[in-house]
Amino acid sequence: MLWPQILALIALNHATLTASMHPRGRFLGPNLVRLPIAGAAQVALTFDDGPDPVVTPRVLDLLDVAQARASFFVIGARAARHPALLREILARGHTVENHSQTHPASFAARGLWALRREVSQAQDVIAGITGTAPRFFRAPMGLRSPLLDPVLAGQGLRLVSWTRRGYDTSRRDPQRVLRSLTRGLGPRDILLLHDGNAGRDERGDPVVLSVLPALLAALQADGLRPVSLADVAA
Repeated sequence: MLWPQILALIALNHATLTASMHPRGRFLGPNLVRLPIAGAAQVALTFDDGPDPVVTPRVLDLLDVAQARASFFVIGARAARHPALLREILARGHTVENHSQTHPASFAARGLWALRREVSQAQDVIAGITGTAPRFFRAPMGLRSPLLDPVLAGQGLRLVSWTRRGYDTSRRDPQRVLRSLTRGLGPRDILLLHDGNAGRDERGDPVVLSVLPALLAALQADGLRPVSLADVAA
């Protein structure tokens, strides 16, 4: 009977595909998980799922106080509703990048045409608002598809994931989020937070707004300068 061998091959195929779609995986092609400049005392701050009319302006204010720079991976549909926020992000020295048009949960399972639509529509929306086309793309939930690389190549985009994240969309304890972001933190790390879909603490306040000042202070204490991806990734 060949069934055991066939089932084993199917299981291996699914395991390989799952591993290749992992947010930090590189099996399917280039994936920026750390900054490319060796030895630089810099980390990249990245914020996903915005812009949010309540949270994003407060994040920008906190970054201003620390003289920090960041990259905002925005959802195209939200950007279209809040164009002034995108222009404000750029005006304050940060960059706006592509996080798909609608952030579908099924993004990694979609076909080539659907992937191209999600990426290109967001690219057009962002460029139309800011006058500058994004250079980087982060997949919804970080999950990539075997079909994604040619889509990104057609738009001149580079795939970015992260070195570490705090799960600040679901965790309610700011200290726990902060520990996840700072444990083992070092030069060239790419940090993931969220100004959109921000989780709330026990008081109902966005967790990211409690975490960010402490994170920026920790970076300063370690001699690490927060930068945007455009500052260091050619």
